[in-house]
Amino acid sequence: MTLYKKSRWFILLFMIPYLLGCAITAAGGGAAAGVASVDRRTTGSIIEDQTIELKAYGSIRANEELAKKTHINITSYNTVVLITGESPLDEMRQEVISLVTAVEKVTHVYNEITIAAPSSMVSRSSDVYITTKVKAKLFADKILNGLAIKIVTEKGVVYLMGLASHQEAEIATNIARETGGVQKVVKLFQYID
Repeated sequence: MTLYKKSRWFILLFMIPYLLGCAITAAGGGAAAGVASVDRRTTGSIIEDQTIELKAYGSIRANEELAKKTHINITSYNTVVLITGESPLDEMRQEVISLVTAVEKVTHVYNEITIAAPSSMVSRSSDVYITTKVKAKLFADKILNGLAIKIVTEKGVVYLMGLASHQEAEIATNIARETGGVQKVVKLFQYID
């Protein structure tokens, strides 16, 4: 093989990861556009929610004691924030709530932090499994038809968030209640009718 051909192969092999990265990025962008098409929030609201979550997590991580001793999940939907997880002390829980409430653009905070030691990975894995089952059932429903409903599961309790009609909210709630492993369903919908 000539030096010219060898260098072409080398350049091609060197470029493949970058070309694949572009394809993956394009596919990811397409998926994000697909999610935005069924989500009733504006693109600006979706970005605000992501920013709220990042800033809130950043504030908690900046407090070394909170970062080490608590297990906190933050979910923002249309600038309404749900905080779940565990804190060993009420003072720590109140500090988390204060930090999240102080994040710019947050309009309301639901405090669902329990006073307890951080949950185990087994418990969290079970919650992820429940969330997956509920999402699959909601997506398969003919009326909801993949409507973007945020599902958060903590210790078997399913929290449902989203912009929905009363009928859609009731269907989603019933589907979640009938899913194996669900202990309780909490509706945090913002109603559009």
